[in-house]
Amino acid sequence: MKTMGRTKIVDVLKSEAFGTTVNVKGWVRTRRGSKQVSFIALNDGSTINNVQIVVDVEKFGEDFLKPVTTGACISVNGLLVQSQGQGQNAEIQATEIEIYGTADPVAYPLQKKGHSMEFLREIAHLRPRTNTFGAIFRLRHHMAIAIHKFFHDRGFFYFHTPIITGSDCEGAGLMFQVTTMNINNPERSEDGQVNYENDFFGKETGLTVSGQLEGELAAMALGAIYTFGPTFRAENSNTPRHLAEFWMIEPEVAFNEIAENMQLAEDFIKYCIQWALDNCMDDIRFLNDMFDKGLIERLQGVMKHDFIRLTYTEGIRILEEAVAGGHKFEFPIYWGADLASEHERYLVEAHFKRPVILTDYPKEIKSFYMKQNEDGKTVRAMDVLFPKIGEIIGGSQREEDYDKLCTRADEMGVPRKDMWWYLDTRRFGTAPHSGFGLGFERLLLFVTGMSNIRDVIPFPRTPNNAEF
Repeated sequence: MKTMGRTKIVDVLKSEAFGTTVNVKGWVRTRRGSKQVSFIALNDGSTINNVQIVVDVEKFGEDFLKPVTTGACISVNGLLVQSQGQGQNAEIQATEIEIYGTADPVAYPLQKKGHSMEFLREIAHLRPRTNTFGAIFRLRHHMAIAIHKFFHDRGFFYFHTPIITGSDCEGAGLMFQVTTMNINNPERSEDGQVNYENDFFGKETGLTVSGQLEGELAAMALGAIYTFGPTFRAENSNTPRHLAEFWMIEPEVAFNEIAENMQLAEDFIKYCIQWALDNCMDDIRFLNDMFDKGLIERLQGVMKHDFIRLTYTEGIRILEEAVAGGHKFEFPIYWGADLASEHERYLVEAHFKRPVILTDYPKEIKSFYMKQNEDGKTVRAMDVLFPKIGEIIGGSQREEDYDKLCTRADEMGVPRKDMWWYLDTRRFGTAPHSGFGLGFERLLLFVTGMSNIRDVIPFPRTPNNAEF
């Protein structure tokens, strides 16, 4: 086969260089036709769309083409011509074909038929080859690019926080442990407790649940930073919204107070959604047509309106009025309750019909580091609530007062001896500062219209599942 430079299918389909010879490589989606002519739909992952390869059966021979079945990988040289059929601009008349790899039609699990999401999770090593997951993972890439571009263009610095940590930012004790000790027979002290002094780090460590605390340290020197990396939570939850390994974006900004933090969150999420609409419309249109008929309308709808700013107290009043009017919630609603997803979605989808930023939560249901309001009951927390998702961003203005932070840490049982470095930033040149966390997969759920978070990450890590 004559060697020539490969052209990606995304570029072939845009090209109007008809009459030229091109090379494409990819995986066969389908092959159909007659004894005279065969039509191969070829995809290389660069686009949701396939290029049609027109093959003269007599020239190549039926025996040669027999292994060119769904899943096979081939290289094709051919003449680029204007397509006679509808739906695409160009097709290729094959002059040479090289078969790189075959796929047994009996054994290959991705034949041309519908597959359930559950089945595809069982073959996560192959599911990126489907149209659905090709679209999802291209969108995932584009969202990552948009995130970096948004912050870079605004003067933020990308800051790398540790994956292995000795601090539990959330205080929930749901961390995966990191150790080099023999877990079947760990060294113990006289009181029977595990002795970590001789462990690798000389103390108990785990995989991080958040880069926020270290991000705050950086913001107090660099002014505005963001983290973007994997985080881990050992929560034994099998819901469609939870993963044990997920990615977080966490900006921290010195001198920002709560109002500026809310505006940053709104600008950020709108930027990402607009980027998807501008750069991924073929993939979004496919997902809209196949899975969620309201996806495009919902994405465009977010861009049309300012997000509602609403205090927790006012939100509770609206929800209590809904209950009084006959609306039924599974979980009770009262001042002091940690809102469930059904409550959050009612405010967004039924009452305001647009995203809501809920603020000023009771301090008892929020973390020790959030700045206390003057009422002594609430803190300057903020959650961004989205249709179909509920909470998509959580953040706050951070408490900059050393004494107040220490008191709150003591009240919530956060050991000062492990947090001395965090408290030090309030002793040495403290300043108002704010930040938030966006779960990357939550954003992807919204942008793709998928209903299960396991379907927007390549290899989901959940209870009893670390196969790939």
